[in-house]
Amino acid sequence: MPFDRVINTMENSKKMKIKKLLIIEYVFEIALIIILSFIYYLNKPIETPKVLYIHKGSINNIITQMKENKYDVNKLDTFVLRAIGLPQSGWIDLTNNINTKADFLYKLTTAKAALQNVTLIPGETTYVFLHQLADKLNLNVKKLQEVFKTLSPIEEGALVPDTYRVPIGITEVELITLLLKVSNEKMQEFSNKVFGTYNQVKWFNYVALASIIQKESANIEEMPLVSSVIHNRLNKGMKLQMDGSLNYGKYSHVKITAKRIKTDTSQYNTYLHKGIPKIPVCNVSFDAIRAAIFPTKSNYLYFVKSKSNTHEFSCNYSTHLKNISDTKRNK
Repeated sequence: MPFDRVINTMENSKKMKIKKLLIIEYVFEIALIIILSFIYYLNKPIETPKVLYIHKGSINNIITQMKENKYDVNKLDTFVLRAIGLPQSGWIDLTNNINTKADFLYKLTTAKAALQNVTLIPGETTYVFLHQLADKLNLNVKKLQEVFKTLSPIEEGALVPDTYRVPIGITEVELITLLLKVSNEKMQEFSNKVFGTYNQVKWFNYVALASIIQKESANIEEMPLVSSVIHNRLNKGMKLQMDGSLNYGKYSHVKITAKRIKTDTSQYNTYLHKGIPKIPVCNVSFDAIRAAIFPTKSNYLYFVKSKSNTHEFSCNYSTHLKNISDTKRNK
């Protein structure tokens, strides 16, 4: 082989090696930039509530829901989650309002919120319940009232009595939103079963009637009878004259006196006003609503509490007066 050809071959070989080294260096630099950028991304702060609710679903759906809630997540987070695991569903305790993106994604797959029970008993008013929530969950009662007033479709009766599992650390807005959402779903479900549809105006008319039934009845079995008395009085154009209607708001557990009956001028005073109050007296059970919709067929117009703490029902006023006399005598 001629000497000059050997030299050219060696030079070409050297150039190829240099080119390969440059390519490797270039690829390495790109990889390093990508890695550093990824590390920087994972260390970026993300702001969310301390306690976050994650719906069941695929990673794509979860990320989409978060984006709809204005959280700073994107497609890259989807790939990261595919690598580290599926986010848990339910309440997630993130510990802090601000986490690094790495901590945030990791906590989605590992952390769980501590839950506690809060119970709304049938017949309780929202005023009293919100005060109970504020005491138990260490929340601001005025904020709870403001949020409820803003979000609720009605001043009273929008909550379904039940035991709710809520996370420690939940905010006033999150709590009211949760309670109203769950209650609305249950109300619509019940209405669809009974009526085949859900009409909000019609529904809360029944809730208003049911709230008086709830306050007046000694037990579930009595509710259809109490309902029949209310329907019969309404049909005759009589005032309801029921003490339970005055146990509204902060007066939920206050004994009704003759003075209160004379001085209370609110819409809830059924001694003063005819008909059913437009706003429910309290939050009611589905038993009371069922009784409001399906009263017992009777001619009863009166009832009074007996010594057994149930009620004696009567069709005429003279029998009613006798029942009152018997009750006083047996006390």
